[in-house]
Amino acid sequence: MQAIKETHFQFPGQTAFYKGKVRDVYTIANNLLVMVVSDRISAFDVVLPEAIPYKGQVLNQIASKFLKATEDILPNWVIASPDPMVTIGKMCIPFKVEMVIRGYLAGHAWREYAAGKRSVCGVALPEGLKENDKLPEPIITPTTKAAVGHDEDISRENILTQGIVSEADYSQLEAYTRSLYQRGTEMAKERGLILVDTKYEFGKDADGVITLIDEIHTPDSSRYFYADGYAERQASNEPQRQLSKEFVRKWLIENGFQGKEGQQVPHMSAEWVTAISERYIELFEQITGDTFQRYEGADVSGRIVDNIKTCLAQLSA
Repeated sequence: MQAIKETHFQFPGQTAFYKGKVRDVYTIANNLLVMVVSDRISAFDVVLPEAIPYKGQVLNQIASKFLKATEDILPNWVIASPDPMVTIGKMCIPFKVEMVIRGYLAGHAWREYAAGKRSVCGVALPEGLKENDKLPEPIITPTTKAAVGHDEDISRENILTQGIVSEADYSQLEAYTRSLYQRGTEMAKERGLILVDTKYEFGKDADGVITLIDEIHTPDSSRYFYADGYAERQASNEPQRQLSKEFVRKWLIENGFQGKEGQQVPHMSAEWVTAISERYIELFEQITGDTFQRYEGADVSGRIVDNIKTCLAQLSA
C-alpha cells in the first residue's frame, strides 16, 4: 500500500489550499471543502517523518460513521465521501477554539495533574486522583486553535474576556460538546469500550448556523479504554488497555521526544511503521464493529483524484 504523505492536486474551480497536520484541504469555488485525510501522523503537535499506510482511510471512515450517527444532535459539514480517504463538505468559518471534553484523568490532563496542578483550563480537580480515574463528571478543557505550532490550554473565562467566542455561542458549544460526548460514550459502550476523552471543532455555515466540522471520535482526536477489566486494573494500579495513539506518544517520550525545542524525532523503523498501521486497523474494527477493507493499488493518488473529480462534477451538475 502506497502511503500518502502529502498531496498537490489541482481541481476545477479550486480557490485555496490548506495543509494541516494530517489533512490536506482544497477549497472549491469558495463554498466547498475537499478534505483529503493523508497518512501523516502527528504527536505533540509535530508531524512525524514517516507516513502510516491506511491511517488516512481509518480516520476518514471512522469520522464518517460518527458524523452520520450524530447528525440529529446538530448539523455537520459533510456532503459526500467519494473515496475512502476523502470527505467533501460545506465551507464553514471555524471557531478559534477546540472543545476538549474529558471523562477520565488521562493523557495531557494527567500529566498536568501529576506535575502538581489541580486546575486544568480553569476547571478545579479534586485531590487524591490516580491516572485514568473516572472524574466526578466530564469536564470541558478547551484549547486555542493554533494555525501553526502548539494548541494552548485556555479557560472558559479567558475565551469570553478575550472575545474569542461570544458567550451565547460558547454556551451552545458547551451544550453540543456534552451531547456529542454522551452519544459517543453510549456508542463506545456498545463496543465494550470507554470513551475517555475527545475533542470537537465547530464553525458557522453561510447561514450563521453552528455546525460540527472536521472529524469526531477517531483515535487521533479521542482516547478509548477497553471496558472489560477497567475497574480491576485501576484497583491494582495497572496501565489500562487503550485504543488511541497514546502508544505513539509514549514511544516518543521513552525515546526522548515531547515536541520541545531542540529535541529530535527518534528513528521510525519500517517494522514500527507497520506496527502503527496494524494498530490503527485494529482501532477501526474495534471502534466501529466493521471489518476494515484494505484498498490496495499502487496509484492511490490517481484513485483519489478521479473520485474527487467525479463527485465535484456531480455536485455542480
